[in-house]
Amino acid sequence: MFAERSRVPVTVLTGFLGSGKTTLLNRILSENHGKRIAVIENEFGEIGVDNDLVIGAEEEIFEMNNGCICCTVRGDLIRILGNLMKRRDRFDYIMIETTGMADPGPVAQTFFMDDEIQDHLALDGIVTLVDAKHVAQHIDESDEVKEQIAFADVILLNKVDLVSAEQLDQLEARIHSMNSAAKIFRTKDAAADMDNILNLGGFDLDRALQVDPKFLEPEYPFEWSGAYDLEPGEYWLVLKQGPDPSMNVCLRPAVEATDESMRESVEPVVRIFSDVPHCLEPGQTLTPGALLYQLSLDGDEIRFPLCVTQHGAHMLFTEHHPDEFQAYLADSDGNRGEPLATREYKPDHEHDDTVTSVGITTPGDLDPERFQAWLRNLLATQGPDIFRMKGILSLRGMPQRFVFQGVHMLFDGRPDRPWDGQPRSNSLIFIGRNLDREQLTAGFNACLA
Repeated sequence: MFAERSRVPVTVLTGFLGSGKTTLLNRILSENHGKRIAVIENEFGEIGVDNDLVIGAEEEIFEMNNGCICCTVRGDLIRILGNLMKRRDRFDYIMIETTGMADPGPVAQTFFMDDEIQDHLALDGIVTLVDAKHVAQHIDESDEVKEQIAFADVILLNKVDLVSAEQLDQLEARIHSMNSAAKIFRTKDAAADMDNILNLGGFDLDRALQVDPKFLEPEYPFEWSGAYDLEPGEYWLVLKQGPDPSMNVCLRPAVEATDESMRESVEPVVRIFSDVPHCLEPGQTLTPGALLYQLSLDGDEIRFPLCVTQHGAHMLFTEHHPDEFQAYLADSDGNRGEPLATREYKPDHEHDDTVTSVGITTPGDLDPERFQAWLRNLLATQGPDIFRMKGILSLRGMPQRFVFQGVHMLFDGRPDRPWDGQPRSNSLIFIGRNLDREQLTAGFNACLA
């Protein structure tokens, strides 16, 4: 059906009614952005582009003055793509727009189901527009809105000029809790840089690390730790009010006050942070040891005394970054103590009630047969609830990184560039409903060689 050529990247554009897809498509079809993009409209007449841009004949293709072409979709998508590829020399990218009420999953699945499609077209990414002004009216009740966010590789938070900075921050945090892997851009009038929505590569580890330097790190129930060398005596943990009315902390003895010692302390502290905390009011004593404390932050300057009986290293782990609460450790004379080493961690986040994301990162090689068997069983039993999955794997016996992505029960993976002496590791993420983090992590770890 297709001539032999390199795979053409395909972008799926989605977003709820009124999110700004029309405006973005108008820009693509009319502005001189320097890209040659074939735009496929999902339904004729749905998008209100200028009259000279809209065509009535099914599957008709024509070239715009900026090098873009446009066609409408009323028939089978695979057939449309086949006809479009006959004019492969006229474009470099394909963008498919879904209806405002659509789940983008079925469109994305097209690029996993047909062998010829897979050979010549590649799902480059799913871009979702979100109406910053009105999405709050739909996000809790509309499955379509949640699915559009969950499927996204890039989210354009549009109409930012219509809401306050505080509302934008809250909405962005909510979206991130639903899909921690997506990159979010704030836009007005859908004025998006084409380079931010094209050439996403399906899943690009370098891009993910650029967006979030802690992408490969697991999530922790704390954001910060500091290593102190403390003499016997009285100390104070001093804080001011911050974004939360309380903060969980743990202060525990350590072998030495070094970065290495902090790394060794992480897993035991994770278990401590899973315990029920001891609630402390200002002025009540915080005791070093394997206890989790929830500090009540009521007042302008809040002080919690602590007593050190033996000289040695101590690690302070805090639920939030100390800077958010102007927190510090002081001796009995009020002198501020500086940690000898500090570490910041990727914090665990509060998830949306229904749509969540689970990331797994672990070193080592996977046994290909065990991994395939586990993934096959996982998709057979939970496939409908897994909207997206993507990642980079280290398969035993394969010198290249294995890059994969999937939609629901469909999966596509290919060898990527060689590891070239870099530490071999696995990083993947699942986005969907009813995801059990512990179960997914245990199942994946059981596939390690």
